[in-house]
Order: sequence, then C-alpha cells, then structure tokens
Amino acid sequence: MISGKVQGVYYRANACEVAKRLGITGWVRNLPDGRVEVVAEGEEDVLKNFIAWCWEGPPLARVENVEEKWEPYKGEFVTFSIRRD
Repeated sequence: MISGKVQGVYYRANACEVAKRLGITGWVRNLPDGRVEVVAEGEEDVLKNFIAWCWEGPPLARVENVEEKWEPYKGEFVTFSIRRD
C-alpha cells in the first residue's frame, strides 16, 4: 500500500512500466481512500528494487509511506497490469 500524493500523477502507469522492465508480475490499482495498492510477484532481490522505486514513484508523486506485506510465492500472475476495479 502506497500513500501520499500517488493518484493523478501517473503512479500506476509508471509502476506497471517499472514492474514489466524488472520482470515482476502482479497488478496495481487506485483505492477510494487515495492510496495505491500493489500486488507483485518475483525474485526477492528484484522485488526489493521495485519497493525502492515505490518509495520514489514518478516525478509528480509525493510518497509518504509504503506498507509491505510479504507472502509465500504463489505464481498466480502471468504479467503485470493496471486494475480498474
């Protein structure tokens, strides 16, 4: 969960681009409370690089917090996508 000024600044599109470049699968979506939610699968070191990017975000973002929750790998995703639900 990423909080701060993370909606309306192309956070999801940039996160999707970075995740695909890193070979991460999963999804990203906006939440009604203004946060962005990300579910990502990949190698631990690659995920840590992605999390580091999540703290920065795109140029217009102002990230205040990144809340992590690690779970065992499930292999449930084929690509990385933007969810709009």
